[in-house]
Amino acid sequence: MNVQIDESWKKALQQEFAKPYFENIVAFLKTEKVQGKTIYPPGSLIFNAFKKTPFNKLKVLLLGQDPYHGKGQAMGLSFSVPKGVRPPPSLINIFKELHDDVGVAMPSTGDLTPWAEQGVMLLNAALTVRAGEPNSHSKLGWHQFTDAVIQKVSDEKEGIVFLLWGAFAHQKQELIDQTKHHVLKAAHPSPYSADKGFFGCRHFSKTNKFLVAQKEDPIDWAL
Repeated sequence: MNVQIDESWKKALQQEFAKPYFENIVAFLKTEKVQGKTIYPPGSLIFNAFKKTPFNKLKVLLLGQDPYHGKGQAMGLSFSVPKGVRPPPSLINIFKELHDDVGVAMPSTGDLTPWAEQGVMLLNAALTVRAGEPNSHSKLGWHQFTDAVIQKVSDEKEGIVFLLWGAFAHQKQELIDQTKHHVLKAAHPSPYSADKGFFGCRHFSKTNKFLVAQKEDPIDWAL
């Protein structure tokens, strides 16, 4: 399959695209479409995280679990929604922590594209979902693919800041070589868990401290 993503990622992941499990993902999505199922995000945005954050510009990897399953929300960037779409509760909590941590005013948009364009890869563990059915594509093979992405980043990059929020994301720590990368863990920003360790984690300022120490430009978190 000729996956339409940034060339630096295409080169890094070319072996994954040729594996049978990935062909199975493609075949399944085609079947879903033929059967009239609505899939989010739209096809052109499935690999948006890879398009907006090239492999050679990656500084931070923020891992989400599943795309939003409501109409018009998913845009291929974890936690992000398009301009004009009301930010979901988890994203509102992210903005609250952002304000408390680095003083950024509450954004008027939930579109996190400016973060992605600065090197913050907003990666969901599953890249697609059926409308109205959370985690409906979680066993499709996407986790094998995104685990390979995390492993590739760990193996071939240095000094990446991995932001792992929630128990699901914490499991991915084993894929990361912590002798050469930074792993920041916290509770998930969901309303059900944000007050159990997400609020007060100060991951935004900590991320920039790591980057500055490595003589990298810090992330401008303002939207």
